[in-house]
This record gives sequence, C-alpha cells and structure tokens, in this order.
Amino acid sequence: MSTHTSLDLAPATPTGAVAAAETPAEARAPLTPSTLRAIVRELAEQPDQWIHHVRLSTEERWYRRLVADDDHEVWLISWLPGQSTGFHDHGGSRGAFAVALGELEELSLGGPDQGLLIRRVPAGTARAFGPEYVHDVRNTASGPAVTLHAYSPPLSSMAHYDLRAGGLVRTSEEGPEQW
Repeated sequence: MSTHTSLDLAPATPTGAVAAAETPAEARAPLTPSTLRAIVRELAEQPDQWIHHVRLSTEERWYRRLVADDDHEVWLISWLPGQSTGFHDHGGSRGAFAVALGELEELSLGGPDQGLLIRRVPAGTARAFGPEYVHDVRNTASGPAVTLHAYSPPLSSMAHYDLRAGGLVRTSEEGPEQW
C-alpha cells in the first residue's frame, strides 16, 4: 500500500467534523486527479482500514477526515437515502471520490450543448476532477452509501451554488471551521 493511504485519524466530533490541519508555508505541489483517484480506489478496496469508523446519521451526511497530509487529505462519508451535498466546488483543490458501498448520483453541468449531466455512480466506481469542478452528489438509492474522497491541496474552502435557469449562482462559502 502506498504512503498516501496511511490513516492519520483526527478526533471526530459527533457529526464527524474535525479541526483543519495546519499547512506548512512550503506545501508540496498538488497531486493530480488521476493520483487522487488511485488513492481513493485503493482505500475503498480495503474496508478493514475504515469500515469501523462509519456512522450513519439521519440528521445530515456523516463525515470524518482519515488522512491529513501536507499535499492531500482523505475523507470518509456516509450517506442515507435523500442526503446530498447540493452544488458545490472544492475551493480550487483537485479531487476524487470512490463509492465503496451503495450507489450515488452525481449532477454536473456539461457544455452549452450538454446541459445538466446526471451520472449513476455505483459501488466500485471512482470519479476524479480538476480544481474548477462544480457538482452535486446525492443518494437517490433506497439504502445507505459510503464514499472516500481525496483532495489536493487539502480543502481550504467550499462555495455552494443554486442551479437556476441561467446556470449556477454562487450562494455561500464555508471554510474548515465549519467542517
């Protein structure tokens, strides 16, 4: 197993939120989306590394940071039916996620000729994206789902958007203190 997937667990709050990791002044270059995809795919295939941390919450998606490194972080997220992220970006970070258990749906905007894209993301599937990517991930299935997410550099902010007739409209931004 690569050093990228070693678990460096931070203490979780009741909803799974953790304090932000301090970033050194000279952070390493961001990892590529394909490297992040390999990290989450490899970890998703090793449930003994994370399954004992999973919690299900009827209030909201539950999450916990598993890895906090200088150049990337990895989050474990559980989803009950009906839970979603809403449209959001990743504050300029590259990212990837793998569905380890269950099934999710991902919505994103394609080019002018494509409109709204809806992808089914079943267990065993990993998706990767660049720093400008905006999407909505949701559990539209009848059972719970568990995902692993990697970001590089580690998340520093996330903006939220509403989908309107003219496209996406930015509505708010949050930082690590809200996770």
